[in-house]
Amino acid sequence: MPADRLPHEKGFHVSWDQIHRDSRALAWRLDGTGPEGTGWRAVVAITRGGMAPAMIVARELGIRTVDTVSVKSYDHQSQAEAEVLKAPDSAMMGDGTGILVVDDLVDSGKTLELVRRMYPKAHFATVYAKPKGRPQVDTFVTEVSQDTWIFFPWDMALQYVEPYRGRD
Repeated sequence: MPADRLPHEKGFHVSWDQIHRDSRALAWRLDGTGPEGTGWRAVVAITRGGMAPAMIVARELGIRTVDTVSVKSYDHQSQAEAEVLKAPDSAMMGDGTGILVVDDLVDSGKTLELVRRMYPKAHFATVYAKPKGRPQVDTFVTEVSQDTWIFFPWDMALQYVEPYRGRD
């Protein structure tokens, strides 16, 4: 992103309704793609952003087993080295076979790359994908440019925002 542009100036604002619709669309894309005969064994949400989409996907696909993997890869709005803070149940996970890992967004791909190393046979799905991280995702709904900052509803509050070109 150019140094003279703030993140919100090329922002993609996602409402609760939009994340719900897009997460349902993700579920529809995933329907019938799990392991033959058994379907998905569980959904694992990458916290925190993947929790809302994972809940919606699990509901839409009728998956009752839901766990989380907590990965920290941002420090405020700056990317940092990804590290696992909490892993899902190891007996359930195995190598990831039959596991659907869900996140809200893949940006650089570092988070998904780390989790994929842990569970190489899991299926990775995100609602939104940026070009750098897209190779780490098996299924996604919408691609956005690398320099777009996505504002999710859980990060936002209702408030006045100046017009892009300033006041008239």
